[in-house]
Amino acid sequence: MSIAERINLWLAQMRASGRAAVLARLTVAAAGAVALLVSAVQSWDQLDLIPLIAIPMLVATIVLPDSLAGVFFIVVVALGWLSRAPGEVTWSLVLTGIALLVVHLATAFTAQLPSYALVHQQSLRRWLVPGAIALLIGPVVAVAAALIQGAEVPGSLLVTAAALVLATATIWFAAGQKVGRD
Repeated sequence: MSIAERINLWLAQMRASGRAAVLARLTVAAAGAVALLVSAVQSWDQLDLIPLIAIPMLVATIVLPDSLAGVFFIVVVALGWLSRAPGEVTWSLVLTGIALLVVHLATAFTAQLPSYALVHQQSLRRWLVPGAIALLIGPVVAVAAALIQGAEVPGSLLVTAAALVLATATIWFAAGQKVGRD
């Protein structure tokens, strides 16, 4: 198949896109832009390489959500924070974390269906409930971690890790997953 035929096929698939696939891709784009903008406007000096890698990865994630570009985007933005950001938990860090979580969830939803698929409300509900729980639990865990870190409680790392495990288990079971085999 030539490049022109691939482009024509891709354009035909985009014209036939279902509303759910378009909204999920727009969600990926908006959340990715928030993650990039929040990290770009911080007072600390971000590596110049981060946006040069992250922006093409975000575009590739939007176009090909079932590729590894989404993982690379999330890792690059997270490494940008880890490399130069201060160590304390701030609202901008929480907002970036939530934006990356939305990128992850919307990309996972978009990657499982073809762009032209019609999605029933049950399928959307299966993704929206754990997504909403994750968006609500994320700031709670961040605030708890900030309070524990500021109080210098012995074992605060274990408490934070336990809170994250509990949040992950809540999201897992809200998504209808089971522990054993069916």
